[in-house]
Amino acid sequence: MIVEHGTVVTLDFELRDAQGELIQEHGGEPIIYLQGSENEVFPKLQEAVEGKAVGDEVFVQLEPEDAFGDFDPDLMRVEDMESFGEELEIGMQLEEVPVDDENEPDETATDENTGFGRVWTVTDIAEGKVVLDGNHPFAGMALRYHLKVLDIRLANEEEKAQGAAAQSLFSIAPNPDAKKLN
Repeated sequence: MIVEHGTVVTLDFELRDAQGELIQEHGGEPIIYLQGSENEVFPKLQEAVEGKAVGDEVFVQLEPEDAFGDFDPDLMRVEDMESFGEELEIGMQLEEVPVDDENEPDETATDENTGFGRVWTVTDIAEGKVVLDGNHPFAGMALRYHLKVLDIRLANEEEKAQGAAAQSLFSIAPNPDAKKLN
């Protein structure tokens, strides 16, 4: 069997930045996705494994526009430390909470934002101020993938109907460990 539209693919991967620095080594949580789906895996990764068989390996580099996008300076915020009723630490993630109705988006959903809030990372704390970054940690980075095809199977009817095999590394999902940003 080969990777083609309508198959569920399991990939082991190693991820490095453009300078070759290791981000994720082989043997971690695999990527499991439905080939041809629109929201589980970057299209360039799907293109790279199209036609491959179990055991095949490919190397692919994704430029920022093919992955998590360019770094957006408009997604940097400086807030007063006193706005937060808790101890903040650099690296902590805060999840923005909708202001009016938590069941209604505050803004129009886009590829990068569900409309229900964004995850902000604390990047600096100084002189009573906190710097928050709403960019994805890999925004603006070229990424190098070494992919190994571990398994290929036909998608079942439920997977075809939902357009997804499983929650992949790239699916949009709330971070249960994120703190709420008021």
